[in-house]
Amino acid sequence: MKIIETDGIELYYGNTTILNNIYFKAERGLVTGILGSNGCGKTSLLKIIYGSLQPKYKSIRVNSKRISKPLYLTGKIKYLPQFYLLPNSIKLLVAFDLYGSSFSDFTNIFDSYKKYKTSRVKELSGGERRLAETYLILKSPSKIVLLDEPFSHISPLYIEDIKKIITYESQKKIIIITDHLYKHIVDISNDLYLIKDGFAKKINKLDELEFYKYANINNF
Repeated sequence: MKIIETDGIELYYGNTTILNNIYFKAERGLVTGILGSNGCGKTSLLKIIYGSLQPKYKSIRVNSKRISKPLYLTGKIKYLPQFYLLPNSIKLLVAFDLYGSSFSDFTNIFDSYKKYKTSRVKELSGGERRLAETYLILKSPSKIVLLDEPFSHISPLYIEDIKKIITYESQKKIIIITDHLYKHIVDISNDLYLIKDGFAKKINKLDELEFYKYANINNF
């Protein structure tokens, strides 16, 4: 898979418009970031792409071919939700086996996790758990990766390592990412979209974020 596009996405909750005629594109080799205020529809867009949320209208194309069934049924996409991904009772080592990832490769980067080799996920702190889940999604043998709030609760010491992994994996996968810690999204992304007032606006220059009253670029 080289490119995924959405077109004409419309999502309503009652009389409230969440997403309106959304066009969005992400490509392999690039990290595509989605920005927007809380409640603007970032998570909804990811769920629509993944296939777990059905909007009023959507068109999703992969390599210019329209996809009619939910993408998650193809087995070629992985989604990191905002909240916990792994069951509390599962052992961390078992989770790595299930996702086809090497625990030793993981601990070569994040040495402090060696002590959790026989631990269950519930024994990790919230930040430790988030980092492990993000790593598993990124390293899974999938063609498309959706990351919702991957930097939340992660120690600042590890964020740069996660960014390096995202950049490396983007050479083999389509990666779409969003987080309320928007400076990290701006830093890691090659392409940026801003969701505002229900529309997706392609951001070509950072000062457009100030124009749309989303962020002060002097803070970057």
